[in-house]
Amino acid sequence: MPIRIQRYIAILSVVLFIGKLWAWYLTHSVTVLTDALESTVNVIAGFIGLYSIILAAKPRDIDHPYGHAKAEFISSAVEGALIFIAGLMIIYEAIDQLIHPKPLHKLDVGIYIVAATGILNFFIGTYAVAQGKKMRSLILESAGKHLRVDAYSTFAIVAGLTLIMFTKVQWLDSAVAIVIAIIILVTGYKLVRRSLSGIMDEADMQLLNDVIAYLQANRRAQWIDLHNLRVMQYGDIMHLDAHMTLPWYYSVKDADAEIHVLEEMIKQHFDNKVEVFIHIDACQRYQCKLCAVADCPQRQTPFAAQHEWTTENVWYDSKHGKE
Repeated sequence: MPIRIQRYIAILSVVLFIGKLWAWYLTHSVTVLTDALESTVNVIAGFIGLYSIILAAKPRDIDHPYGHAKAEFISSAVEGALIFIAGLMIIYEAIDQLIHPKPLHKLDVGIYIVAATGILNFFIGTYAVAQGKKMRSLILESAGKHLRVDAYSTFAIVAGLTLIMFTKVQWLDSAVAIVIAIIILVTGYKLVRRSLSGIMDEADMQLLNDVIAYLQANRRAQWIDLHNLRVMQYGDIMHLDAHMTLPWYYSVKDADAEIHVLEEMIKQHFDNKVEVFIHIDACQRYQCKLCAVADCPQRQTPFAAQHEWTTENVWYDSKHGKE
Protein backbone atom coordinates (compact mmCIF):
# COMPACT_ATOMS: atom_id res chain seq x y z
CA MET A 1 0.00 0.00 0.00
CA PRO A 2 2.67 2.64 0.86
CA ILE A 3 4.60 1.69 -2.29
CA ARG A 4 1.53 2.19 -4.49
CA ILE A 5 0.69 5.59 -2.97
CA GLN A 6 4.31 6.77 -3.27
CA ARG A 7 4.37 5.62 -6.90
CA TYR A 8 1.34 7.81 -7.63
CA ILE A 9 3.02 10.74 -5.85
CA ALA A 10 6.17 10.33 -7.96
CA ILE A 11 4.19 10.24 -11.22
CA LEU A 12 2.04 13.20 -10.17
CA SER A 13 5.14 15.22 -9.30
CA VAL A 14 6.43 14.87 -12.88
CA VAL A 15 3.08 15.94 -14.39
CA LEU A 16 2.77 18.97 -12.10
CA PHE A 17 6.38 19.98 -12.72
CA ILE A 18 5.76 20.07 -16.48
CA GLY A 19 2.61 22.12 -15.90
CA LYS A 20 4.41 24.69 -13.75
CA LEU A 21 7.27 24.98 -16.23
CA TRP A 22 4.70 25.71 -18.91
CA ALA A 23 3.14 28.39 -16.70
CA TRP A 24 6.57 29.97 -16.07
CA TYR A 25 7.38 29.91 -19.81
CA LEU A 26 4.13 31.77 -20.50
CA THR A 27 4.37 34.37 -17.70
CA HIS A 28 8.13 34.88 -17.05
CA SER A 29 7.13 35.30 -13.39
CA VAL A 30 9.73 34.57 -10.73
CA THR A 31 6.85 33.67 -8.42
CA VAL A 32 5.78 30.93 -10.81
CA LEU A 33 9.43 29.90 -11.11
CA THR A 34 9.36 29.54 -7.32
CA ASP A 35 6.61 26.97 -7.66
CA ALA A 36 8.42 25.20 -10.49
CA LEU A 37 11.68 24.97 -8.52
CA GLU A 38 9.90 23.43 -5.58
CA SER A 39 8.32 20.94 -7.96
CA THR A 40 11.83 19.96 -9.08
CA VAL A 41 12.36 18.91 -5.47
CA ASN A 42 9.03 17.07 -5.55
CA VAL A 43 10.16 15.02 -8.54
CA ILE A 44 13.51 14.05 -7.00
CA ALA A 45 12.04 13.42 -3.56
CA GLY A 46 9.14 11.44 -5.03
CA PHE A 47 11.41 8.90 -6.69
CA ILE A 48 13.85 8.79 -3.76
CA GLY A 49 10.88 8.17 -1.49
CA LEU A 50 9.61 5.38 -3.74
CA TYR A 51 12.99 3.66 -3.70
CA SER A 52 13.27 4.09 0.08
CA ILE A 53 9.83 2.59 0.74
CA ILE A 54 10.70 -0.43 -1.42
CA LEU A 55 14.01 -0.77 0.45
CA ALA A 56 12.44 -0.25 3.89
CA ALA A 57 9.87 -2.99 3.19
CA LYS A 58 12.60 -5.61 2.74
CA PRO A 59 12.85 -8.08 5.62
CA ARG A 60 15.90 -8.07 7.83
CA ASP A 61 18.85 -10.14 6.67
CA ILE A 62 22.33 -11.09 7.85
CA ASP A 63 23.74 -7.71 6.73
CA HIS A 64 20.89 -5.71 8.27
CA PRO A 65 19.77 -7.59 11.41
CA TYR A 66 17.43 -4.75 12.43
CA GLY A 67 15.86 -4.47 8.97
CA HIS A 68 15.99 -1.65 6.41
CA ALA A 69 13.34 0.69 7.82
CA LYS A 70 15.83 3.46 8.64
CA ALA A 71 16.04 4.11 4.90
CA GLU A 72 12.87 6.17 5.48
CA PHE A 73 14.76 8.60 7.71
CA ILE A 74 17.52 9.02 5.13
CA SER A 75 14.98 9.66 2.36
CA SER A 76 13.15 12.21 4.47
CA ALA A 77 16.43 13.96 5.34
CA VAL A 78 17.37 14.20 1.64
CA GLU A 79 13.93 15.59 0.84
CA GLY A 80 14.24 18.20 3.59
CA ALA A 81 17.70 19.23 2.38
CA LEU A 82 16.45 19.60 -1.20
CA ILE A 83 13.52 21.70 -0.01
CA PHE A 84 15.93 23.96 1.88
CA ILE A 85 18.17 24.35 -1.17
CA ALA A 86 15.13 25.18 -3.32
CA GLY A 87 14.20 27.91 -0.84
CA LEU A 88 17.65 29.49 -1.15
CA MET A 89 17.46 29.34 -4.94
CA ILE A 90 14.07 31.03 -4.90
CA ILE A 91 15.37 33.90 -2.75
CA TYR A 92 18.30 34.36 -5.16
CA GLU A 93 15.98 34.46 -8.20
CA ALA A 94 13.58 36.86 -6.45
CA ILE A 95 16.37 39.30 -5.58
CA ASP A 96 17.71 39.08 -9.13
CA GLN A 97 14.23 39.89 -10.44
CA LEU A 98 14.12 42.96 -8.19
CA ILE A 99 17.47 44.18 -9.49
CA HIS A 100 16.87 43.23 -13.13
CA PRO A 101 13.09 43.27 -13.62
CA LYS A 102 11.64 41.40 -16.59
CA PRO A 103 8.18 42.06 -18.06
CA LEU A 104 5.40 39.64 -17.13
CA HIS A 105 3.04 38.04 -19.67
CA LYS A 106 -0.26 36.10 -19.74
CA LEU A 107 -0.74 36.15 -15.97
CA ASP A 108 -4.35 35.01 -16.30
CA VAL A 109 -3.39 31.75 -18.06
CA GLY A 110 -0.54 31.20 -15.59
CA ILE A 111 -2.95 31.66 -12.67
CA TYR A 112 -5.30 28.96 -13.99
CA ILE A 113 -2.49 26.46 -14.52
CA VAL A 114 -0.82 27.08 -11.17
CA ALA A 115 -4.14 27.00 -9.30
CA ALA A 116 -4.98 23.59 -10.80
CA THR A 117 -1.63 22.16 -9.67
CA GLY A 118 -2.20 23.54 -6.16
CA ILE A 119 -5.61 21.90 -5.82
CA LEU A 120 -4.22 18.54 -6.94
CA ASN A 121 -1.27 18.83 -4.55
CA PHE A 122 -3.52 19.65 -1.61
CA PHE A 123 -5.83 16.66 -2.01
CA ILE A 124 -3.05 14.17 -2.75
CA GLY A 125 -0.95 15.56 0.12
CA THR A 126 -3.80 15.32 2.62
CA TYR A 127 -4.44 11.71 1.61
CA ALA A 128 -0.73 10.84 1.87
CA VAL A 129 -0.42 12.36 5.36
CA ALA A 130 -3.47 10.43 6.58
CA GLN A 131 -2.19 7.15 5.15
CA GLY A 132 1.34 7.82 6.43
CA LYS A 133 0.08 8.27 10.00
CA LYS A 134 -2.17 5.22 9.72
CA MET A 135 0.64 2.99 8.41
CA ARG A 136 3.38 4.71 10.47
CA SER A 137 5.32 5.57 7.31
CA LEU A 138 7.54 8.63 7.73
CA ILE A 139 8.19 8.75 3.98
CA LEU A 140 4.49 8.99 3.11
CA GLU A 141 3.80 11.48 5.89
CA SER A 142 6.78 13.64 4.86
CA ALA A 143 5.81 13.49 1.19
CA GLY A 144 2.23 14.42 2.05
CA LYS A 145 3.27 17.36 4.21
CA HIS A 146 5.61 18.51 1.46
CA LEU A 147 2.78 18.38 -1.09
CA ARG A 148 0.47 20.33 1.22
CA VAL A 149 3.12 22.98 1.86
CA ASP A 150 3.57 23.15 -1.90
CA ALA A 151 -0.20 23.59 -2.25
CA TYR A 152 -0.32 26.38 0.35
CA SER A 153 2.56 28.18 -1.35
CA THR A 154 0.79 27.73 -4.69
CA PHE A 155 -2.40 29.30 -3.32
CA ALA A 156 -0.35 32.21 -2.00
CA ILE A 157 1.31 32.51 -5.40
CA VAL A 158 -2.09 32.58 -7.12
CA ALA A 159 -3.19 35.36 -4.76
CA GLY A 160 0.04 37.26 -5.45
CA LEU A 161 -0.27 36.87 -9.22
CA THR A 162 -3.88 38.03 -9.08
CA LEU A 163 -2.82 41.11 -7.13
CA ILE A 164 -0.02 41.82 -9.59
CA MET A 165 -2.38 41.41 -12.54
CA PHE A 166 -4.80 44.01 -11.20
CA THR A 167 -2.33 46.47 -9.63
CA LYS A 168 0.44 46.21 -12.25
CA VAL A 169 2.98 46.52 -9.38
CA GLN A 170 5.71 44.20 -10.62
CA TRP A 171 7.94 44.18 -7.52
CA LEU A 172 5.17 42.26 -5.72
CA ASP A 173 6.24 39.26 -7.80
CA SER A 174 9.59 39.09 -5.99
CA ALA A 175 8.07 39.97 -2.61
CA VAL A 176 5.61 37.09 -2.76
CA ALA A 177 8.39 34.73 -3.89
CA ILE A 178 10.60 35.69 -0.92
CA VAL A 179 7.78 35.15 1.58
CA ILE A 180 7.05 31.71 0.13
CA ALA A 181 10.77 30.89 0.14
CA ILE A 182 10.98 31.58 3.87
CA ILE A 183 8.09 29.17 4.49
CA ILE A 184 9.87 26.57 2.33
CA LEU A 185 13.12 27.01 4.30
CA VAL A 186 11.32 26.38 7.60
CA THR A 187 9.62 23.27 6.19
CA GLY A 188 12.94 21.89 4.93
CA TYR A 189 14.60 22.48 8.30
CA LYS A 190 11.81 20.68 10.18
CA LEU A 191 12.01 17.65 7.88
CA VAL A 192 15.79 17.40 8.27
CA ARG A 193 15.51 17.83 12.05
CA ARG A 194 12.91 15.07 12.38
CA SER A 195 14.86 12.70 10.13
CA LEU A 196 18.12 13.19 12.03
CA SER A 197 16.23 12.51 15.26
CA GLY A 198 15.16 9.15 13.85
CA ILE A 199 18.64 8.29 12.60
CA MET A 200 20.07 9.13 16.03
CA ASP A 201 17.33 7.07 17.76
CA GLU A 202 16.02 10.11 19.59
CA ALA A 203 13.15 9.11 21.87
CA ASP A 204 9.65 9.55 20.51
CA MET A 205 8.18 10.91 23.74
CA GLN A 206 4.57 10.66 22.58
CA LEU A 207 5.00 7.00 21.66
CA LEU A 208 6.93 6.31 24.87
CA ASN A 209 4.20 7.93 26.99
CA ASP A 210 1.49 5.97 25.17
CA VAL A 211 3.30 2.64 25.71
CA ILE A 212 3.97 3.26 29.41
CA ALA A 213 0.44 4.48 30.10
CA TYR A 214 -1.01 1.42 28.36
CA LEU A 215 1.23 -1.03 30.23
CA GLN A 216 0.49 0.66 33.55
CA ALA A 217 -3.26 0.48 32.94
CA ASN A 218 -3.11 -3.20 31.94
CA ARG A 219 -0.29 -4.56 34.10
CA ARG A 220 -0.64 -7.99 35.68
CA ALA A 221 -0.05 -8.64 39.38
CA GLN A 222 3.03 -10.77 38.65
CA TRP A 223 4.68 -7.96 36.68
CA ILE A 224 6.39 -6.65 39.78
CA ASP A 225 8.65 -4.11 38.13
CA LEU A 226 9.59 -2.64 34.76
CA HIS A 227 12.73 -0.64 34.07
CA ASN A 228 15.34 0.13 31.37
CA LEU A 229 12.46 0.52 28.88
CA ARG A 230 13.28 1.75 25.36
CA VAL A 231 10.84 2.21 22.51
CA MET A 232 11.78 3.01 18.91
CA GLN A 233 9.73 3.24 15.74
CA TYR A 234 11.22 2.20 12.38
CA GLY A 235 8.59 2.59 9.66
CA ASP A 236 5.73 0.27 10.66
CA ILE A 237 7.88 -1.69 13.13
CA MET A 238 7.88 -0.83 16.82
CA HIS A 239 10.93 -2.05 18.73
CA LEU A 240 10.55 -2.39 22.50
CA ASP A 241 13.07 -3.71 24.97
CA ALA A 242 12.96 -3.62 28.75
CA HIS A 243 13.80 -5.41 31.97
CA MET A 244 10.82 -7.00 33.72
CA THR A 245 10.87 -8.32 37.27
CA LEU A 246 8.89 -11.52 37.88
CA PRO A 247 8.63 -13.77 40.97
CA TRP A 248 11.99 -15.49 41.38
CA TYR A 249 10.48 -18.98 41.55
CA TYR A 250 8.90 -18.78 38.06
CA SER A 251 10.09 -21.42 35.61
CA VAL A 252 11.49 -20.48 32.20
CA LYS A 253 8.17 -21.59 30.72
CA ASP A 254 6.21 -19.32 33.06
CA ALA A 255 8.45 -16.33 32.29
CA ASP A 256 8.18 -16.99 28.53
CA ALA A 257 4.39 -17.01 28.80
CA GLU A 258 4.41 -13.59 30.49
CA ILE A 259 6.59 -12.13 27.73
CA HIS A 260 4.18 -13.41 25.09
CA VAL A 261 1.23 -11.88 26.94
CA LEU A 262 3.02 -8.51 26.98
CA GLU A 263 3.89 -8.77 23.28
CA GLU A 264 0.32 -9.63 22.25
CA MET A 265 -1.06 -6.76 24.32
CA ILE A 266 1.17 -4.26 22.53
CA LYS A 267 0.43 -5.70 19.09
CA GLN A 268 -3.31 -5.55 19.58
CA HIS A 269 -3.29 -2.04 21.01
CA PHE A 270 -0.84 -0.33 18.64
CA ASP A 271 -1.92 -2.30 15.56
CA ASN A 272 1.51 -2.70 13.97
CA LYS A 273 4.50 -5.00 13.80
CA VAL A 274 6.26 -5.29 17.14
CA GLU A 275 9.68 -6.58 18.13
CA VAL A 276 9.83 -7.21 21.87
CA PHE A 277 13.03 -8.08 23.73
CA ILE A 278 12.50 -8.58 27.46
CA HIS A 279 15.25 -9.33 29.97
CA ILE A 280 13.77 -11.13 32.97
CA ASP A 281 14.92 -10.18 36.47
CA ALA A 282 14.16 -12.25 39.57
CA CYS A 283 12.42 -10.33 42.33
CA GLN A 284 14.39 -9.39 45.44
CA ARG A 285 13.27 -9.44 49.05
CA TYR A 286 13.04 -5.64 49.19
CA GLN A 287 10.48 -5.78 46.35
CA CYS A 288 7.93 -7.82 48.32
CA LYS A 289 6.24 -4.59 49.35
CA LEU A 290 5.68 -3.81 45.63
CA CYS A 291 4.43 -7.29 44.67
CA ALA A 292 0.66 -7.58 44.21
CA VAL A 293 0.64 -11.40 43.82
CA ALA A 294 -2.05 -12.34 46.33
CA ASP A 295 -0.99 -15.93 47.04
CA CYS A 296 2.79 -15.58 46.82
CA PRO A 297 4.28 -18.55 48.77
CA GLN A 298 7.62 -16.77 49.27
CA ARG A 299 6.45 -13.39 50.59
CA GLN A 300 8.85 -11.91 53.17
CA THR A 301 7.17 -8.57 53.87
CA PRO A 302 3.54 -7.37 53.51
CA PHE A 303 2.36 -5.83 50.23
CA ALA A 304 2.16 -2.02 50.42
CA ALA A 305 1.50 -0.73 46.89
CA GLN A 306 2.64 -1.30 43.35
CA HIS A 307 5.27 1.07 42.02
CA GLU A 308 3.50 3.16 39.39
CA TRP A 309 5.26 3.09 36.02
CA THR A 310 5.83 6.53 34.55
CA THR A 311 8.03 8.05 31.87
CA GLU A 312 10.31 9.41 34.59
CA ASN A 313 11.02 6.10 36.34
CA VAL A 314 11.01 3.24 33.80
CA TRP A 315 13.69 4.41 31.38
CA TYR A 316 16.72 4.09 33.70
CA ASP A 317 18.46 0.79 34.44
CA SER A 318 17.72 0.33 38.10
CA LYS A 319 15.26 -1.89 39.96
CA HIS A 320 12.59 -0.14 41.97
CA GLY A 321 11.90 -0.83 45.63
CA LYS A 322 15.30 -0.12 47.19
CA GLU A 323 15.22 2.32 50.07
